[in-house]
Amino acid sequence: MSPPPRPRWQKPVGMLAIVAMIVLWCVAIASLSRWIGQWPEIVQLLFYVAAGVAWLWLLPMRRMLSWMETGRWRR
Repeated sequence: MSPPPRPRWQKPVGMLAIVAMIVLWCVAIASLSRWIGQWPEIVQLLFYVAAGVAWLWLLPMRRMLSWMETGRWRR
């Protein structure tokens, strides 16, 4: 019987980093609300949907999750 795996420090650090990135992204987008609020509602909706999807590409989520699992920053 093999010993249980040792806890990895990458998982809690990665989770905190992901939460921090989400908070920073939300603050950045919300800081634009003064100008975005003047746009027509449909344009606002499209902007917020695009911003919600775009953070997945702008922030290195796939690499972060891979690093949390393996300890290597993969491309």
